[in-house]
Amino acid sequence: MAILNIRKIGDPVLRTKAKEVKEITEKTLELLDNMAETMYAAPGVGLAAPQVGILQRIVVIDVEDEHGLIELINPVITEYSREELIMEEGCLSIPGRSGKVKRPARVTVRALDRKGKEFELKAEGYLARAIQHEVDHLDGFLFIDKVLEEE
Repeated sequence: MAILNIRKIGDPVLRTKAKEVKEITEKTLELLDNMAETMYAAPGVGLAAPQVGILQRIVVIDVEDEHGLIELINPVITEYSREELIMEEGCLSIPGRSGKVKRPARVTVRALDRKGKEFELKAEGYLARAIQHEVDHLDGFLFIDKVLEEE
């Protein structure tokens, strides 16, 4: 495994929409492993492939709850709660900055796992926020695009 270089704000790859993964290959699995290692070393709770310069719809998340490491390939958020929460967010690609962001309190995400099997995950609170933050990265959005008040 390897620790990858995390792209920083200003890098155009962070503003580019990532492409759907058509086939899960050995390179895909290696990327998942390297992304997880990079996220833990940073340290962070989530990392999207564009943050390491790879324009594929791949995300890893670990908010240190009962789910442990979550790998999402081609994630799609299928449901958002009407209830919203305002919480502090930061980003490995925007070091030293944080701010309050309003997001739905609960989401349901559908994705593929590393074996190509589709699954659905219902999340709330911090995990729901991390999922939304990382899926935003796949579409070229950063938390600063949604910040209500910068800290």
